[in-house]
Formats: sequence, C-alpha cells, structure tokens
Amino acid sequence: KKGPHDYLTKPLDFDKLRLTIERSMEHMRLKAENRLLRENLGQQFDRQNIIGRSPAMSKLLETVAQVAPSEATVLLTGDSGTGKELIAGAIHFNSHRKDGPYIKLNCAAITESLLESELFGHEKGAFTGADRKKEGRFARAHGGSLFLDEVSEMPLTMQVKLLRVLQEREFKRVGGVVIIHIDVRIIAATNKHLPDLI
Repeated sequence: KKGPHDYLTKPLDFDKLRLTIERSMEHMRLKAENRLLRENLGQQFDRQNIIGRSPAMSKLLETVAQVAPSEATVLLTGDSGTGKELIAGAIHFNSHRKDGPYIKLNCAAITESLLESELFGHEKGAFTGADRKKEGRFARAHGGSLFLDEVSEMPLTMQVKLLRVLQEREFKRVGGVVIIHIDVRIIAATNKHLPDLI
C-alpha cells in the first residue's frame, strides 16, 4: 500500500539485495533531481523574473496573477517575439497545476496529417508506419497544462476536434475506439488577429 520499489524472496540472495538497494537509491536520487529541476523551472517562470516595468506590462502581470489560479482556458495574442510562450509558462507555473506536466506544441510546425496523431496519439496499425501505440500530447499533459502555440495555423478539421476535447474533456486516439478522459488546462497563443481570420 505504501508503494514498495521492489521485493525479495526467501532465501535471501545478497547480490539481488545489493542490486535492489542500488536501484532504489537511484530511483530516489532521480525523483529528488526531478523535483529540483521542476522548482528551478518554476522559478524561471516566476512573475518577478519577467522583465518589464511599463504600465501595459504591469497590467499583463496582474492579469496573469488573476488567471493562473483559475481553470480557465487562456488565449494569448500578440506579435511574434513578444513573449507569449513566457507568459504561458508563467500561467502554468503559478497555478495549482505547477507540479503537473507542462507540454508544448507548435501547431504551425507540424503537417496537418501528423497533427491529429501528435495531439491525440494513435493505436498500432492506425495508419501506414504506425508500428506501435503512441500517446499524444493531451494524454501526456493529463493533470497539467497543454500550450498550443500558433493555434490559428491549425486546420479547420482539427479545430472541430479540438473544440470537442475542450467541451467534453475526452478524446479517442487515431484508430482507437476507447474514450480517454483527461484533466488538462489549455493555454493557446497566436500572432494572428483572429476576428480577421473568422
């Protein structure tokens, strides 16, 4: 019940005992290192480390402070190079999801044919070259946040599928029949003026 790392059988094999202890200690070391790296990453996205003293930047940081603790889906807009990814990280690492995964995907960098598999994953044999089951970004982000950069570049057919995930909090892998329920916060960004695109 307390989550043992391994077990030993009688009669005791001291070589196996030594190996089990070494593996357990390595596992504990990796967990501590992972925790330290997460803390350092969180400090990188601390609002105090975002440079900017202008009234617009102060207002933006106030909005981050209000939005971060909520469960709201967030859309960040602005020109390329204005720090949308930095603000997305600040929202995640200042939320109650900060200990969960923070997964990123640049929607403009992936072809339409691969985007669905990247987001939702696929079953073995779902298409040519799918020689094994693959977990998508939504499943990997469970319990955390998924940052969709350049979301306006997503094809309309994928936007419909994304809308269903946002509404129902569930999806199916490509070629799958099992419905997968998720707990993911979506943070999206675009450098386009969305009313013009609509």
